[in-house]
Amino acid sequence: MSTPLYEVFALRYAHLADRNQGSNLIFPDDHTAPMPLDFFVWVVKGGGRTILLDTGFDADSAKRRERSWIRSPIDALQSVGVTAEDIRDVVLSHLHWDHAGHWHELPNAKFHLQDAEMDYATGRCMCHEPMRRPFDIEQVCTAVRFVYDERVKFHDGTAEIAPGIHVHRVGGHSKGLQIMSVPTARGTVVLASDAAHFWHNIRRRSPFVLLHNLQAMIEGWELCEQLADGPDHIIPGHDPAVLARFPALPGDPNTVQLHLAPRG
Repeated sequence: MSTPLYEVFALRYAHLADRNQGSNLIFPDDHTAPMPLDFFVWVVKGGGRTILLDTGFDADSAKRRERSWIRSPIDALQSVGVTAEDIRDVVLSHLHWDHAGHWHELPNAKFHLQDAEMDYATGRCMCHEPMRRPFDIEQVCTAVRFVYDERVKFHDGTAEIAPGIHVHRVGGHSKGLQIMSVPTARGTVVLASDAAHFWHNIRRRSPFVLLHNLQAMIEGWELCEQLADGPDHIIPGHDPAVLARFPALPGDPNTVQLHLAPRG
């Protein structure tokens, strides 16, 4: 049986305008150069499956952390013809607050997580305030409850979660961060999430400022490049250029189609 070719969508749900290279990069070229962030979840459809990568944050979190919340990432699923009940598999790239909300709104989903990420988010590192700052305690407690409810499937490294779709642990930004490789009609697309916040990170070898292990981050870029069928097949996690480069879904400028060739 041949491997399915999947459709892949990036759904923007929030934005942070007030950022520059100095606040995003360890080694900025220009400290004051604007470098805003977008916030996405990603939907993969095909072969009778619908997979969600990351689950975003809610309006209260947006207000508390001063992000511009455009729409609920769960409500945004409707733009690609999906309901929350349709989602059977959720891949969590990592457990930082902006990637790991809304668990209870996905009643039929199994959540895929790396062993190393749960160990990190619940272990001794969280005794240090700077290391726990990117996490939300309620989300982490929810993750533990879902483990006890047998709704979390753990992985240790690379695993196939659907025909042709693999997760790969890279670490770097967070100890157990994982990326996802997906076969599409234009080749293998790598959903890098926070393995590369921006194309700038991976193409310029310029690390994002928040990290667990710099060596793992750099080697994660190399793995992205090995897996993807080209530079434009690597999709960064927070780059506003994603919306500009890929064709929008008709009627929804905040959703783009990553299985189609980029513009220009």
